[in-house]
Amino acid sequence: MDDVYEINVAKTEFREAYNTGDIERLLSVFHEGCVNMSDGFPSASGTAVKARVRERAGALFADYSVKLVPIVIKILAFGDKMFDYGWHEFTLTPKAGGPPVRKRERYMEVWARDAAGQWKIVFYMNNADVRNELNGVLATWFFGQEPVSAST
Repeated sequence: MDDVYEINVAKTEFREAYNTGDIERLLSVFHEGCVNMSDGFPSASGTAVKARVRERAGALFADYSVKLVPIVIKILAFGDKMFDYGWHEFTLTPKAGGPPVRKRERYMEVWARDAAGQWKIVFYMNNADVRNELNGVLATWFFGQEPVSAST
């Protein structure tokens, strides 16, 4: 099977883990020796990564129903590793009621095969995205979202 296709399959698992609120499924895409440099949190590596993902995802899934739309810009091969980058668009619907919260992050992942030959994330980094502005109009991020004047 083509490596890029396999990364897309693994990325689907990542997406569906968020969309179904399944912490174990989310943890399954991370390598045991992963390095995590998520925005707003101290860097972590090894077993601390899965512990942090479990804690953060548990809190997120307790408060929100999550819809993740990954936008993959490119998947590139680097020897025995794969490099993947793009955006993650989150729509978070509060379980207690209220309007949805929309959030968009830039991400970069490095994937490597584990001992069983499965592609897993070995390096993860993200940060908050900043909307582009052109002629006073902010870029549309989410499907169906109307363009917004930068002055509002």
